[in-house]
This record gives sequence, structure tokens and C-alpha cells, in this order.
Amino acid sequence: MAKSILMPKWGLTMEEGTVVAWEIEVGDEVEVGDVIAVVETEKVEVDLESPEAGTVVQILVPEGETVEVGAVLVTVE
Repeated sequence: MAKSILMPKWGLTMEEGTVVAWEIEVGDEVEVGDVIAVVETEKVEVDLESPEAGTVVQILVPEGETVEVGAVLVTVE
């Protein structure tokens, strides 16, 4: 069953984030807590850790793209 990893909300005023770099590729195995991307907010760059374990099936947001909090970034199975 596919699970979605969403753009998190790290602060009260955070509305969007930019994917600076992916640390994973389609087909990679990830565990909970693995760093999967670097995300830039208005104030800082943050390592995004996976909240799910599984195989990366799809990366939906390319590097450099800005998306709203709650947008699906990656799907894992």
C-alpha cells in the first residue's frame, strides 16, 4: 500500500517550502528517520526525515520547486 510523505509544517507561520535537494532516488529503501531531502523555509534549511519506511515509488516535486505545506512530496510502498 502506497503511503504519501507530505511537506511538513515546521513553524506557526510556515506556509510553503522549497525542495533544495533530494537525498533519495526512486527504488531506494528508506527507514523512519532517514534524511530524504533538504527543504528551505523562509528562515532555514532543514533535513526532512522520512516518517515512513518502504521503497520510494515516486518523487513528485523536483529540486528547486516550492510547494505548500501538506503537498505530497514522495510516495513509498
